[in-house]
Amino acid sequence: MMDKIERQTPDLTQENIDRLAELFPSVVTEALDSEGNLRHMVDFDVLRDLLSDDVVEGRRERYQFTWPGKAKARLEARTPTAKTMRPCPEKSVDWDTTQNLYIEGDNLEALKIMRETYAGKVKLIYIDPPYNTGHDFIYDDDFAQTRAAYDSESGEFDERGGRLVANLEGNGRFHSDWCSMMYPRLLLARDLLSSDGVIFISIDDGEQRNMRNICDEVFGAQNFVTQFIWRKVDAPNDNKVPVTPDHEYIVAYAKSLALADLRQRTAPDIVDAYGVTDEKGRRCRDRLLRKNGKNSLRTDRPTMWFPLTAPDGTEIWPIREDGREGCWAAGKAGIEQARAEGRLIWKKRDSGWVPYTREYAPENPTKPWMTIWNDLPAMRQTKAELLGLFGVSNVFDTPKPTTLIRRLIELVGVENSIVLDFFSGSAACGDAVMRLNASESRNNQFILVQIDEQCADGSIAHSIDLHKITDIGEERIRRAGAKIVAEVEKANSQLKFDEQPKPVPDVGFRVLRVDESVLKDTLATPSETQQASLLDLVDNLKDGATDLDLLFQVLPKFRIEYSANIEKRDISGNAVFDVNEDQLLACFDSDVSTETITAIAKEQPLYAVFRDASFADDSAVANLEELFKTFSPGTIRRVV
Repeated sequence: MMDKIERQTPDLTQENIDRLAELFPSVVTEALDSEGNLRHMVDFDVLRDLLSDDVVEGRRERYQFTWPGKAKARLEARTPTAKTMRPCPEKSVDWDTTQNLYIEGDNLEALKIMRETYAGKVKLIYIDPPYNTGHDFIYDDDFAQTRAAYDSESGEFDERGGRLVANLEGNGRFHSDWCSMMYPRLLLARDLLSSDGVIFISIDDGEQRNMRNICDEVFGAQNFVTQFIWRKVDAPNDNKVPVTPDHEYIVAYAKSLALADLRQRTAPDIVDAYGVTDEKGRRCRDRLLRKNGKNSLRTDRPTMWFPLTAPDGTEIWPIREDGREGCWAAGKAGIEQARAEGRLIWKKRDSGWVPYTREYAPENPTKPWMTIWNDLPAMRQTKAELLGLFGVSNVFDTPKPTTLIRRLIELVGVENSIVLDFFSGSAACGDAVMRLNASESRNNQFILVQIDEQCADGSIAHSIDLHKITDIGEERIRRAGAKIVAEVEKANSQLKFDEQPKPVPDVGFRVLRVDESVLKDTLATPSETQQASLLDLVDNLKDGATDLDLLFQVLPKFRIEYSANIEKRDISGNAVFDVNEDQLLACFDSDVSTETITAIAKEQPLYAVFRDASFADDSAVANLEELFKTFSPGTIRRVV
């Protein structure tokens, strides 16, 4: 019997138990859970004995960062979800060819779903989460009350019944709720990062300290990269206050600092310091071989005190201008290497021969990044980016400059990789990725996630028919993409005959929506099942769901990315989805012929998936198994 695909994401608690079993097999036992089911569980008494004195428990003092609701927030990250990604081709651009994704919906659910497919695949994450100002902190988690208890007290819901709550400062859990909102999302984000990946988080003074504490726990304090300061305001917002904040922070953590591919910035201005051109036309500079300044005496570096032979045969010692015995800036081996390479230069001065070493300008000069960034556009200029795309100002209140995000991408050396932003806002991250791809001929992909929060009535966005934040983000990358393509095509049209044209970057995106599963919940107990509902469960596909919806529900089960190449083919009269050229063949027709099954098996896909309703009875399923055993025994078969 073929294995059946589950409706929900994996149980991360069970995954952790499996990892413990690999390390300490004796700690895993079998016991009945609260519902009377026999399950694998951890025997903490055995684990405690194995770890001996290295266990911290009870009231024993230890260093930790905690808040009310932390345990529940941690559990939330591990709790499976039965949500799915529903494809929206009608909102997308270049659906068939693009590698980029725009996901509408709650980012916590989105991250849980994405973990199945994108774990360990994301090179860079940038997020600009809500700053907990007491006004714009919108979330739909519930860490303090049961859903029923809250629903009885509040009438604040979105159009799908989810909570949308402002975290007002009067709330006694003001900081705790914010920490509980961020904690599970960062736990899941860490799983998505590649081994050399880095996460950057924009934050202000309100929760900067808590953000650092959470990240120290989630990513490890040893993986802290730095904390940048971005000057976002170039003029005071309020001249009536004694101090006006003009900066934000960008906190950076690596998945593993030892593996992170952090790069220096390009610095062509460095070449200006090489003011000499040699006989071969190379830019260079000559540096005095005798050491100057600190530690420049013979007593400081006695091994650097020795004579050199000048071109006329005289011995030259490193005597300082004040007459004291000095030292050379390099040892005998280093000077001999410079001589062999032709970099030991002698110059005749009034005082006699003076030795220099020649240094050549680097071909690709770089220098370290500073942690204070006051050379990027301020918020006022950043809004001009949106003005240039939409023709009106203030479409979005707090957009980040694309130059800031581009700098982060360059710092991590992102090439042919995935960039994720799960607090997407105005979609500046997608805009930045497309611009960098165009200018540097790179092939990075972006994944943006944004809850479909309503724009305020009477807002500028409403006036141009953009009613949700997702409308703003999607329209921005549509317009930015079209502008980028036009710029590339114009530049290519002006090239000389011997110049290579730049490739047109991928400026499309697939829109997906976090939604309820397209599969009915068939796991009802006999007491919960009525005769009338049995017929309803014959077909487990919900009304209105399409074959494409079902395909996107099953893609994560095979760790196939949502940007996969998808072709719909006709095989022996049945509709078959071909994903990534025979990586997965999926047929969801209600009556699949033997000819179709045979043709699919003969193509020897890596995976094959069908619906329960595709087969009339068990004998039809057995026939499928025999056909695959004959023509493609290595194919992994699943049914939904």
